Amino acid sequence: MVAGLDVRDARIAYGKVTAVDGVSLQVPPGSVVGLLGPSGSGKSTLLRGIAGLEPLVGGSVSWDEEDLVGVKVFKRNFGMVFQDAQLFPTMSVGRNIAYGLGKLGRAEQRARVEEMLDLVGLPGYADRRPTELSGGQAQRVALARSLAPSPRALLLDEPLSALDTGLRRRLAEDLSRILRETHTTAVYVTHDHQEAYTIADQVAILAEGRLLQLDDPEALRTAPASREVAAFLGARAFITESVARQLGWQGTLGSGEILAVLPSALILAEDGTEVEVLDQGYTVDDVEIGVRLPDGQRTVVSAPERADSGTVRVRLIGGAPVPA
Repeated sequence: MVAGLDVRDARIAYGKVTAVDGVSLQVPPGSVVGLLGPSGSGKSTLLRGIAGLEPLVGGSVSWDEEDLVGVKVFKRNFGMVFQDAQLFPTMSVGRNIAYGLGKLGRAEQRARVEEMLDLVGLPGYADRRPTELSGGQAQRVALARSLAPSPRALLLDEPLSALDTGLRRRLAEDLSRILRETHTTAVYVTHDHQEAYTIADQVAILAEGRLLQLDDPEALRTAPASREVAAFLGARAFITESVARQLGWQGTLGSGEILAVLPSALILAEDGTEVEVLDQGYTVDDVEIGVRLPDGQRTVVSAPERADSGTVRVRLIGGAPVPA
């Protein structure tokens, strides 16, 4: 057992369907672990299991070596934030935040509410109604309400997924700051890679209820544990050392390895290898040019503008070796 949150071999099933299959992870005090995976990967189900909202059929969840299996949800002292802010519409913002502060006197409650509103960037909002808030403001209030009672840990289930892209990025940065300023232990569920990298100290990649890899964002980017992880993280092609060298790569692969061509590994270069342009499309930040590699696989290279011919020159400057 370890201090903080410790999940060991957790299993959750619905009848004969296993939703979480033997997942183990540790969240040290003050750190944030992101649960990242596609829809149906089991990340929200695992979070609910940690909260006590879903029963485990195997394994354990503990806090500071105290086994929590069988402990009621409200006695675990975990705060929760959901995709929907779930504010009480008939209460003011201040009363929403003070909802879990019943043991404090009124003056202490008011001070704590003001402290939380300052923390989440909404000073002076205590008397407003939830109906007067934007989606982003409502989620800030939900976060303040969850943090106000000083929970042992905070469990967040895709709290930013309903917001537009620009606002989601800004709030992810703010949330990362808030969690670190308050030294909050947290588990954060998302399907958004950038969000997970921004907020979490370590990221757990899940698929079909299984834990594929648990690592810090840099390790995931440079050393995915498998083709499955690399593909989920954006690899569009998997090539041999021979093909990689044709593209200017200077590395060496070990026996039984291939190279995952991750985003940003391929760049435009005037002195690079000429490849065929297959298609082009705009993203928020640039143009993605689909190209055919020497072995026939398709991948993409980012460019500031569309290619004006049927070929471009590229160089491979990175990539991640993975088992073939």
